Amino acid sequence: MKVFKFGGASVKDAAGVRNLADIIQKQGKDIVVVVSAMGKTTNALEALVRAYVDKRPDDVKAQLASLKSYHTNIMDDLTGNYNQVHYTFAQLENYLKSPVSALYDEVYDQIVSVGELLSTQIIFAYLNKIGLSSRWLDSRQLVQTDATFREGRVDWELTSRQINSAVKKNGVNITQGFIGQTEDGRTTTLGREGSDYTAAIYAFCLNAESVTIWKDVPGVLNADPKWFDDTVLLERLTYQDAIELAYYGATVIHPKTIKPLQNKGIPLYVRSFLKPEAPGTVIGNYEQHLSIPSFIFKVNQVLISLHPNDFSFIAEDNLSRIFGMFAQAGVKINLMQNTAISFSVVVDNNPDRVPALLNLLKQDFRVTYNSDVELITIRYYDQGTIDRVMPNKKLLLEQKSRYTVQLVVKDLSN
Repeated sequence: MKVFKFGGASVKDAAGVRNLADIIQKQGKDIVVVVSAMGKTTNALEALVRAYVDKRPDDVKAQLASLKSYHTNIMDDLTGNYNQVHYTFAQLENYLKSPVSALYDEVYDQIVSVGELLSTQIIFAYLNKIGLSSRWLDSRQLVQTDATFREGRVDWELTSRQINSAVKKNGVNITQGFIGQTEDGRTTTLGREGSDYTAAIYAFCLNAESVTIWKDVPGVLNADPKWFDDTVLLERLTYQDAIELAYYGATVIHPKTIKPLQNKGIPLYVRSFLKPEAPGTVIGNYEQHLSIPSFIFKVNQVLISLHPNDFSFIAEDNLSRIFGMFAQAGVKINLMQNTAISFSVVVDNNPDRVPALLNLLKQDFRVTYNSDVELITIRYYDQGTIDRVMPNKKLLLEQKSRYTVQLVVKDLSN
């Protein structure tokens, strides 16, 4: 059994769906195919959530019409029986007609999860139309989580039983990434870009031979091509290096993906759906660490600094309260540094969560912050690599370990 994962860019249009089918026919046999929402559907559904929660019916109607049009155009190009897709849209419409009856994160999961349902229903219908027999599985009924909406925590034992019971061991199984379900039947999601993690969940539970993530890049590169012209393909990565790169923000792999695969020694391939014959990158149980530096850029960051209001120090009791506030606000820390009288963190500038966090922190601390900063991480750095990323940058904070340097900078060219 193999697990393939296709992201939104790979199925953004009818041509992408046909390419997916071609890859499955040529390279797939006894596989689970995990698929994300098509194109930028998740972004559109997030806008729909905000319009629904803010009680803007005209915007809800417009967003829904746009989503329908986008998916209908793809279906019209492919042709086939798409009754299930129309039923899913009807369910979404009915949900949006009812008053808001839950907290934002729960509402988010009920609406945003629809993107994966639509994409897999379209792909399933198309595969069967062209004679590629497949089975459609509902990940909501297989991936069991707790009720931590938008960051569902997996019940591995129950999930494993359900997946092994449902997956057809011979043939093609089509299912959704990113989504799961609570014990009482409410839909959850596994975190933004969580479809990679879903692929790892299925692989772990099925003791799969391998996982392949199909991307629009040739494999794992030592830097994002958006930032660097002369990137280098990393043909092999240890599990440890892959975990580190994902943790620091390398967008090619979801941070939670690697560990379940490492625990069972399952190799992870990152390959190009544009050139499926190319070998890409393999992540596995190797001893040789990276021989060249890797660069990770996170933009739209906020540097928050906390100072005691009284004459106290940033000691254990203060740190305990601070971490509790971050957990309460649901904000993840990308970097932290403390001195005796200050505590600084870098976080993603999430407009839904950061303002509430700042209000919480201001109750107990004096708070200063810099918005629109960048977090640059260099794995296996030297001074030359640091100098390479610093032109037109003002250094606000630096943190070094044996193999990794992290630089919080302000771009002076803006």
